[in-house]
Amino acid sequence: MLDARQRDGFVVSSWVFARLLGVTLVVAFFSVGVQAQGLFGPTGIAPIADFVASAQRAGHSFFVHPSFFWFWSGDGSITTVWVVGAIAGTAMALGVLPGLAALVGWAAYLSFVAVGWPFMSFQWDTLLLEVTFTSMFFVPWCVRDRLRTHCDPNPVARWALWFLLFRLVFRSAWVKLASGDATWQDLTALEYHYFTQPLPTVFAWYADKLPGWFQKTSCALMFVIEFGAPFLLVVPRASVRRTGAALIAALMGAIALTGNYGFFNLLTVLLCLTALDDGLFSRFFGRRLATPASERKISNWKQRTFIGPAVVILIAAIVFFGGTFGERRRARFLSPLYAFATFNNYGLFAVMTTTRPEIVLEGTLDWEHWEPYVFRYKPGPVERAPVWVAPHQPRLDWQMWFAALGDFRRNYWLAHTMRRLLDGEPEVLDLLETNPFEKQPPRQIRALVYEYSFTTADDRRETGAWWSRGEPKLYAPVLGEPPPTGGGAADPATSTEP
Repeated sequence: MLDARQRDGFVVSSWVFARLLGVTLVVAFFSVGVQAQGLFGPTGIAPIADFVASAQRAGHSFFVHPSFFWFWSGDGSITTVWVVGAIAGTAMALGVLPGLAALVGWAAYLSFVAVGWPFMSFQWDTLLLEVTFTSMFFVPWCVRDRLRTHCDPNPVARWALWFLLFRLVFRSAWVKLASGDATWQDLTALEYHYFTQPLPTVFAWYADKLPGWFQKTSCALMFVIEFGAPFLLVVPRASVRRTGAALIAALMGAIALTGNYGFFNLLTVLLCLTALDDGLFSRFFGRRLATPASERKISNWKQRTFIGPAVVILIAAIVFFGGTFGERRRARFLSPLYAFATFNNYGLFAVMTTTRPEIVLEGTLDWEHWEPYVFRYKPGPVERAPVWVAPHQPRLDWQMWFAALGDFRRNYWLAHTMRRLLDGEPEVLDLLETNPFEKQPPRQIRALVYEYSFTTADDRRETGAWWSRGEPKLYAPVLGEPPPTGGGAADPATSTEP
């Protein structure tokens, strides 16, 4: 049996947390890395080198765009940064220099977030930065971290991670009600959510067919968990705290089944893990995970100051309370910190979309017959089932969802994408599943927008299609060579079925 001091510790969960955070960093960097040249390379959609040069001409400083790319954005820089980040994540996963690995991983990922707009502006990107930064005070700064000699983590750093989990989950519910959105208030949001979310999984099609009473009950239960479970984390009783963590983790699992949200769900579950005490693990593994006190070093938190994690909590509290219950204005005295994207407020889907406009890009060689480009993951061909791609995040596919909800003039990157396709740029074409113009690039390219929705169960049985869609409309001006006769070849009615 473990003694009382060992039961109340968090040795096992903190040791596992560090390794799984390392794995998450590896996933995140590889996910960015396989897309980086097409998104950020010299012939990509939003070249980082162009962004940095423009910012420098505008008189910006490193502290406005804190990134390694500020000093080096030439050939090889993109690959170097994401590979270094992946190596840091691997070291952390193996327990090698975990503190230093967290610092390097944070700095490398910040380098992409700071200059990678709009493709690095998702909430799980900033969440990864905040978790990794806070973990620097939580994981040991040593050469080799082994479970047998692993110390209880700094308790203030542990509370910093718990407070992050509290803010993340509580605000997820708060923003939905604070927005005044009618579908959240009458609990009908899930009747739209499964088919309108950016990248649904195949399970979303089935969830969409559940009866209305079940959707409302599920929505109500979500609010109960998101409003209630965070408060269980601060109750000074292990069983209550475990219950709160389990409820949040279960909710994240349900969300992950029906939607692709990168590594957001994984990060949230990792934060839940930090709430599990050694007494829980001893029930399953007994003394195999117990280490005699004589074989442990002096507790890590006694060796380190409380000041660092306490400052983290203070800044996070100012950001949270000011952005949630105040006038939603940023504290001016914290302005130098905002560029580092490490102290944030969260909250997905404050307003539920009730329709699904979907952009389809098409090209032509003769100004009459149009062929569609098919993306790897976002809805396109109506007979293709939704895919499960998380924890990888296909960033162009995601941004296409946002673009469809707005005006093309607010999405300059889409025009860049279309021009790259007109040029037949291989790095950008690698982001897509199919290129209908392998022999030569198209002469014109256009963006059409359709209204997509899931098929009914009967339509699915009869046609095999997962999606149905309406008539197309032109989303943006047609790019490319004008037709020889000046005719109206951009008529969406001539669209080829994807």
